[in-house]
Amino acid sequence: MTERDFIAHALAPLATSVAARGLADDAAVWTPPLGRDLVFTHDVLAAGVHYLPGDPPSDIAWKLLAVNLSDLAAMGAMPCGVLMGLGLSAAEDNAWRADFTAGLGRALTHFGVALWGGDTVTGLAAAVLGLTAVGWIEPGKALARSGARPGDAIWVSGNIGDAGLGLAIAMGNASPDAALLKRFRRPDPRLALGRALVGVATAAMDVSDGLLIDADRMARASGVALAIDFAAVPVSAAAAARCVTLAQRVALTTAGDDYELLFTAPAGVDMAAISGGTKLTKIGSVLAGAGVHLLQNGVDIAPERLGWEHQD
Repeated sequence: MTERDFIAHALAPLATSVAARGLADDAAVWTPPLGRDLVFTHDVLAAGVHYLPGDPPSDIAWKLLAVNLSDLAAMGAMPCGVLMGLGLSAAEDNAWRADFTAGLGRALTHFGVALWGGDTVTGLAAAVLGLTAVGWIEPGKALARSGARPGDAIWVSGNIGDAGLGLAIAMGNASPDAALLKRFRRPDPRLALGRALVGVATAAMDVSDGLLIDADRMARASGVALAIDFAAVPVSAAAAARCVTLAQRVALTTAGDDYELLFTAPAGVDMAAISGGTKLTKIGSVLAGAGVHLLQNGVDIAPERLGWEHQD
């Protein structure tokens, strides 16, 4: 299938927004809501790095959209549209592309986001998929990693470590579990929670590379220390059943791809009133100082490697 045919027959039917102009022009034209700040993010998924060659193409499309929307959620922004860049190899044949675009269509509908345009290229040694997401927020209200203050409580949504176990399953290194595998392949960005945290959270970010390394990034941005109570870190029943030793449980706090929201808020805020039914857990406190501390009975057990980092 030629690039022109792929765009015309597979992607154009998904680009129903007026801003996309039927993918017939060189760029999208969008009128943003009056008096709103625009929020932009761009993430890349590379074959063999962010997803496995055997992952279903429909799930890869879902993840490509979801990880970018998670960045908007962390800023408290309302998503509006996306621009997608697909760098494909010979492995992404017509069947792969059909499955990918079907999954992309389902994800766009699920999250209520418009495809505005993008570009495709073929002939790469391995696929590299990029997506830019655009959202809006009330002026001056965007959440940031900075802003955490001593005395604030530290909160996290959902459970931590499930996606890391899902990756192990996908790689054939752990026994199957459909729910854990789904957590790795089809993350669920906390968009509604992010919007609810606007004006409440003092700092926020999504957990993409591991709870500890992302908490360390928040601590550095805010110029404070984040003290996390190891016993309070929420894990699913499936994760608890698989991770019974201390080392295994600590490893859950360094696993990536959870795409939960980590945030701080003044002590005493009624989180149940704004959670919208999302599971929220208080996992520690912000202190004067620096860095992240994982405390068990007052002892810092944080490992040397806090989470995932790309290496040159």
